[in-house]
Amino acid sequence: MTNEPHDRPAWLLISASTAGGAGTLRVHVWRKLRSLGAVYLQQSVCLLPARPEVVKEIRRLTDRIRHQGGTARMLSMAFTDPAAEQAIIAEFNSARDTEYAEVLERLPELRRELADEQARGNATYAEVEESEADLERFRAWVTKIAARDYFDAPGGHTARDAIEDAAAELAAFEEAALHAEAPERGQGPTGEVLRLRVVDQP
Repeated sequence: MTNEPHDRPAWLLISASTAGGAGTLRVHVWRKLRSLGAVYLQQSVCLLPARPEVVKEIRRLTDRIRHQGGTARMLSMAFTDPAAEQAIIAEFNSARDTEYAEVLERLPELRRELADEQARGNATYAEVEESEADLERFRAWVTKIAARDYFDAPGGHTARDAIEDAAAELAAFEEAALHAEAPERGQGPTGEVLRLRVVDQP
């Protein structure tokens, strides 16, 4: 079985116009197509891979556009020129790499903050919680990008590796906070051995 263009269309061509529609429709359409990672060929005309989850989302979107007074079409298509298809795929990957690069640009701030707090001797549970929340936001951000990373853009691997490096640094920071706030069993905060006497209850 071959994957020739005439066997199975691999792409969706979407035409959407919100002229005459509700005032909020234009923003909704833009946000939805942006979240799906659509590549625009010209104004109001864009391209997406025909993945089942994408087809489902676009069908919902076109229905909403029509119900709210706009016009929309979703057409299945296939490239007849492999070079043209590869150029489009490269455009998708370039857009995702730009998004991953923004993650990589902001992530060092979290790692610097961990290093600075530890250098100041401020390794506390409160700092661990705050940094954990920041790290989860980065993970959620990359997850959203990955959902529209249809062709495995190279930047995705770099971004995920950087987040795991930050997670390892946070784990080390948490260990330091543990030692600072909960000394070894049997020792006081200055390291002296504690001698406990058990008293029988009457």
